[in-house]
Amino acid sequence: MSEAHLVTSEEALAVLYGAPVEASLAKEIDHVNPHYRALVEAAPFFALATSGPEGLDCSPRGDAPGFVRVADAKTVLIPDRRGNNRIDSLRNIVRDPRVALLFLIPGVGETLRINGRAEISVDPELLASFAVDGKAPRSVIVVRVERVYFQCARAILRAKLWDPARRVERASLPSTGTILAELSQGRVGGESYDREMPARLQANLY
Repeated sequence: MSEAHLVTSEEALAVLYGAPVEASLAKEIDHVNPHYRALVEAAPFFALATSGPEGLDCSPRGDAPGFVRVADAKTVLIPDRRGNNRIDSLRNIVRDPRVALLFLIPGVGETLRINGRAEISVDPELLASFAVDGKAPRSVIVVRVERVYFQCARAILRAKLWDPARRVERASLPSTGTILAELSQGRVGGESYDREMPARLQANLY
């Protein structure tokens, strides 16, 4: 790749791509309106992007549709369910509150994007309000909304993401136990890790 062919300025980008279409600008607002609220409440999954001194992070988040709660037009609430305790996203948030959320709804081509600033709450009543099977999250991410807009369906259509014929058999790819065993020189992972994984996931889901 020649450096002479690299695009290195906003001016060069503007020449290359031209002006954005009107609809792409009209769809952006600074709050969650009723239409966008419906998309948030239908989504069982979103990706959370954060930034910190060590760099960027993008974390998958999922639960039953409506698990991301729209408290009001400028605030969304996200329970932080059980995970691996790396807490990369949370460590980033306490140092740099900027976040970006990308929501996906199975069967729907459009995605929804929310940008804003986040803080982490451990208010007991708030935590209790997100309890599932009697288990409350350890914290709740409170996002102060700054920008909201939907993304058109082109990416999902190109990927054929919801096409059942495009599903990949898990057994065709390296297992998590195989990957861990190689990376850790056998300290963790292996066949027993894979064998125990389904039960472990169910036991620690919340």
